[in-house]
Amino acid sequence: MRRTPPRLLVLAMLAALATVATALTAVPAGAAARLTAAFSLTGNQGKFVVSNPGGTPVTGWSITFDLPPGVTVGNPQNATTAQTGTRVKLTPAFYINTVRANGTTEPYSPAFTLSSPVQPTGCTINNAACDGGGDPPPPPAPVTAAYTGSGTRGGFTVANNTATALNGWSITFDLPAGITASGAQHATLSQSGRQVTLTPAHYNTTVPAGGSTEPYSPAFTLSASAEPENCRVNDVRCDGSADTPPAAPGNLRSPVRTTRTVSLAWDASVPGSLPVTGYEVYNGTALAAAVTGTGTTVTGLTPDTEYTFTVKAKDRKGTASPAGTALKVRTNNPGDDTRPPTAPAGLRSTGRGPASISLAWQASTDDKGVAGYDVYLGATLKTTVPGTSVTVNGLSPSTEYTFTVRARDLYDNVSPPSNELRASTADVVGEGYARVGYFVQWGIYGRQYFVRNLDTTGAAAKLTHVNYAFGNIDPVNLTCLNGVTKGTSPNPQDPGQGDGAGDADADYGRPMSAAQSVDGVADTGWEKLRGNYNQLRKLKAKHPHLKVLISLGGWTYSKYFSDVAATDASRRKFVGSCIDMYIKGNLPVYNGAGGPGTAAGVFDGIDLDWEWPGAEGHPGNHVSPADKRNNTLLIAEFRRQLDALTEETGRRYQLTAFTPADPAKIEAGWELAQVAEHMDIFNVQGYDFHGSGSDNSWEPNRTGHQGNLYADTDDPYPFHFSVENAVKEYLDAGVKPRKITIGLAYYGRGWQGVSDGGRSGEWQSATGAAPGQFQEEAGTRGYGNLVASVPGCTVRHDEQAVATSCFTGNGGQWWTFDDTWSIARKTAWVREKGLLGVMVWEMSGDTGVLTNAVDTGLR
Repeated sequence: MRRTPPRLLVLAMLAALATVATALTAVPAGAAARLTAAFSLTGNQGKFVVSNPGGTPVTGWSITFDLPPGVTVGNPQNATTAQTGTRVKLTPAFYINTVRANGTTEPYSPAFTLSSPVQPTGCTINNAACDGGGDPPPPPAPVTAAYTGSGTRGGFTVANNTATALNGWSITFDLPAGITASGAQHATLSQSGRQVTLTPAHYNTTVPAGGSTEPYSPAFTLSASAEPENCRVNDVRCDGSADTPPAAPGNLRSPVRTTRTVSLAWDASVPGSLPVTGYEVYNGTALAAAVTGTGTTVTGLTPDTEYTFTVKAKDRKGTASPAGTALKVRTNNPGDDTRPPTAPAGLRSTGRGPASISLAWQASTDDKGVAGYDVYLGATLKTTVPGTSVTVNGLSPSTEYTFTVRARDLYDNVSPPSNELRASTADVVGEGYARVGYFVQWGIYGRQYFVRNLDTTGAAAKLTHVNYAFGNIDPVNLTCLNGVTKGTSPNPQDPGQGDGAGDADADYGRPMSAAQSVDGVADTGWEKLRGNYNQLRKLKAKHPHLKVLISLGGWTYSKYFSDVAATDASRRKFVGSCIDMYIKGNLPVYNGAGGPGTAAGVFDGIDLDWEWPGAEGHPGNHVSPADKRNNTLLIAEFRRQLDALTEETGRRYQLTAFTPADPAKIEAGWELAQVAEHMDIFNVQGYDFHGSGSDNSWEPNRTGHQGNLYADTDDPYPFHFSVENAVKEYLDAGVKPRKITIGLAYYGRGWQGVSDGGRSGEWQSATGAAPGQFQEEAGTRGYGNLVASVPGCTVRHDEQAVATSCFTGNGGQWWTFDDTWSIARKTAWVREKGLLGVMVWEMSGDTGVLTNAVDTGLR
């Protein structure tokens, strides 16, 4: 709203309002020229006529008023209404949001129906009296945002109250717990916990001087009717009012003190403009602790010494409250008591999650009083608590831990340990089985396989995880990279093939048509998040059980893993960049898409696909003898930073990896026991044991099973690969079975010019790779394409090795792949061995038949 100079228009306004049947408001003589609102009542029908007595248009207004208890408002016209108790807020439709100079809202003034014919009270328009009396409202903020809502549909109108164009805006607001926002129009929406962020579409990013975003203001749908809270536009309160800090915390007290610790508690602070997010505890002038709750224990103090403590509250923006009343506390004198408390008894587990175990025990006794309990994880002090229960967080899934508890009295005498308890965390998938499917970024091209196909084939309902392949590494900055080039060369042997490569267009820039969209709604092309990422978000909304992970590396993009893992500084930098880009969703701006927070909530964790630490991989990959140790340290850094983010968001983020079947590669690059402390899932390679690539550089002259469950007794190679042998390496190293999935191939590898040899082509001579599904991928076909496009290929099941192949006849083609038979046998083996489940490379090869077999086998 613009503030206008005084006008001598009172007589004219009174004349205009003389015909109002029942007037609540009038313009007093000498009032400042600002918006006024006159109320009339005819039966149960109420109406406000808003007038602008100034010489310039006013954009942006709302009316608030009170009704008697029990009276409700409904059926709004030319406006929306929101009622909380007796308080009503009326927001105009966009076509009357601007009131012309010396004009009114007639003939489109807002009207509504009252449940009883009563007069509103306490009427204000833009926080000033509706009759124009009293103090004038403060001048409008440069930018304001007014909410309009009806039921579950709402939106904001952004007003630019300056004389220059506004270039760029964003809105953040909170929703009540459990309510989500979706279906954004004229903007891109992201939600993290309760907080929602709206960023404009391309065409409404700029707001003209004195104008607004109407008629293209951002709108969205809520999962339930609610009023947004803590609204901010460009980090300023949406109504333009000044921020207020939280109130000082009160009632600071010390429930318990020992010789070296002081426990403090206080009452929660009353929030100011923003929610309180934490408290700072000061020992004198030094910061002693920063906590999110209303209590803490200050440690490391000197016995028999007086200390002075104060507490300040901090809001979400970091604004601190005044300090509360100081509290003086003296620590105890250890000479006053030397007798320890009794040992806690009955230590037991009361619950568990994939990263936590809850414990409880019986209270100890002490002649001077028990101060608290020290909880040990093995020999390490994990935490100290005042009561007889605790939840220990930051643990690894499917892992057994040993706990003991010791009581500590008020003079820091420590009891003997409790009974020793062994307890295990839960699996990341609960009591069922993991079904991990890789979705390839480039599948939307030649394969014409979209995220939507995961839904239409029924796969999304049966999978537990979707791993999105792949994210690359910036060769210069050694950070996570999201680029726009498709690669420097089509030659798979080019050492620089993946340098700087990526496909931001497929990831989040490409608009998807209705036929390509999970929910059947096409992208407009103006959203900040489009492409595969937006479709993954829609897929998760439709299938809330799904976890989506970004997979980093792969065969082509693993070149610089050795570099990013080389030092502590490089590891921290790389991991921080990946979490920032993919977990926090801060995508690089590309073609109008991307920007801060645009992909927040799409990814639930990180999948690492370093091929291979300490061993050969794609030509040109950097390899170091230090890779094995640095791989462990890199994975530990991912776990550390992901857990730190969990402390902020309350969400746990998963960490998985694609790991080798070859014992030589395991030995070269994997400290399995140490890595297992940080990992949720080992997706063990269960395919590509043998094959012939498009350049005939692999094994072009002899066929061989690519994914046999057991070692084949007829295998002529000196190394006998099998799924069983691969998994044995992990189990022997101490990896828990319920952290292991085995890889399944939804594609086949093939040779041509194959002789029969009396074995239907198995382990026989060949002349090279068979024609592939795509010209650049000789020797490879997706399962669906293979069974449909290789005529006369007779399927053979090797019972001893558990491997499927097909043969077109002497001198023809021989293919090795997984089918429903081999999947049934392999899933039965997974269940027998107590493994976590299966992983699939990759989903575009299946029309639904193979995933159905997986689902049946793992029920």
